[in-house]
Amino acid sequence: MELLLTLIHSNSMTFFSILVLVIYVCLVIMTTMHILLHKEDVKGSIGWIALVFLSPFIGTILYIFLGINRVKRKGIKLRKKRGMIGRRSIVRKQEEFGDLKQFIDFSFNVYPQNFAQSNNIKPLQNGAQAYPEMLEAIRNAKKEVLVESYIFDVDSETDKFFKAFKAAVKNGAVVKVMVDGIGTLRFFRRSIEKKLKEIEGVQCAVFLPPLIPISMPFVNLRNHRKIIIIDGKTAFFGGMNLSKENVLLKDLARGVQDITFKIEGPVIDQISEVFEDDWEFATGEEMTGRSRYVRYAKRGGMLARVIPDGPDKNNGKIEALLHGRINMAKKHIVIVTPYFLPENEILTALELAAQRGVLVELFIPEISDHKIMNWAEEPNFFRLLKKGVKIYKTPLPFDHSKFFIVDSEWVCIGSANWDVRSFKLLFEANMEIVSKSLASKLFKIIKDKKKISKPANLQDSVNLPFLERLRNNAARLITPYY
Repeated sequence: MELLLTLIHSNSMTFFSILVLVIYVCLVIMTTMHILLHKEDVKGSIGWIALVFLSPFIGTILYIFLGINRVKRKGIKLRKKRGMIGRRSIVRKQEEFGDLKQFIDFSFNVYPQNFAQSNNIKPLQNGAQAYPEMLEAIRNAKKEVLVESYIFDVDSETDKFFKAFKAAVKNGAVVKVMVDGIGTLRFFRRSIEKKLKEIEGVQCAVFLPPLIPISMPFVNLRNHRKIIIIDGKTAFFGGMNLSKENVLLKDLARGVQDITFKIEGPVIDQISEVFEDDWEFATGEEMTGRSRYVRYAKRGGMLARVIPDGPDKNNGKIEALLHGRINMAKKHIVIVTPYFLPENEILTALELAAQRGVLVELFIPEISDHKIMNWAEEPNFFRLLKKGVKIYKTPLPFDHSKFFIVDSEWVCIGSANWDVRSFKLLFEANMEIVSKSLASKLFKIIKDKKKISKPANLQDSVNLPFLERLRNNAARLITPYY
């Protein structure tokens, strides 16, 4: 009897083992087929396939939740606008742009949206400069206030924005505020929603809210844009979040240095379209701004256009634009970014630019708000410094500023960082501007940064202890890509 039970038990275990093996093989085959058919990045594909094969079931589960881009399907369904290729476009003949003609042709081929002319764009440093101008514009709004922010904290500084929203509503303006579900997440509760819903007349939307576990596949696909538009006449655009951290510049541990840009002129129509598109994506409701197509006075002579990017469309436009500009540089490249972890193609382009005599300067924080970023960035320093790239590390408080200048005339601003997450996974919006005057203003900011920055030294990278080099290269491997 005992022998019979043992045989039955043994056969049952054998059957169970075979069943598990069959399920595992089927999952591996189906997952691998999906990776091969839908992943364009070779390194990402190899990484996912290795994980699926070497981590039974766990690899497949991780791929299902983190590797499949479901946002693209939703985007195709909801994003119906065609862009503003012809509106507010440049009216001068291409020949009049001289050396810039190649720039403009390249930009249009990367993303077919024309430059708008007669814009004025002013840099505003930190919350101390930016927030008062934002608040004044919101308080005086008559038609519409549109706010989109990755982070919108509830604190003593943002309380001023809530009061400004009330004033705008009292003026008869429609106020729409959109926040990201993860960026503003606090222990799975977004206190900003409750605060905004308490203000009568304010509409609030959350971009891909993390309804666990349903929305777990969207955890990496966040809306990183920062946009404020008032009556279609004034906009604020860049990388600055809404938080009291941006005014705590004397607090080295918690303070954040940053920069945003005040925009006046017809390029605001292009910014408005980005907001409207995101609002429709988040709410499923059609939207046309109340302040679109306003009559713009000639505020300045800057050519500008907006480049939205994200995983719901053919992404990589911002990365392609930056890469192309590096290759076209003749004299000077300046990159200011809080995170610098691009893929090899951009690193190689910067090395080649330096080797052909272009002055290449990179400004990054000496101490990141995420320690692992410092570790992951370090392995790239050696190769860049060896080829002549100048790297400056800005001291605390953490520097979240981002802009890019080529040859003292072409400027790129916006929300995107120089890392794979921004280039591949996040919803971003950048703006390219042709303006010597704006570049000159930004060079003054760079000059101040350089005075207090610590230049990276090639010998420091060479002399790193073995264990630190091992740790840093391991950290670099977890850079997200898909």
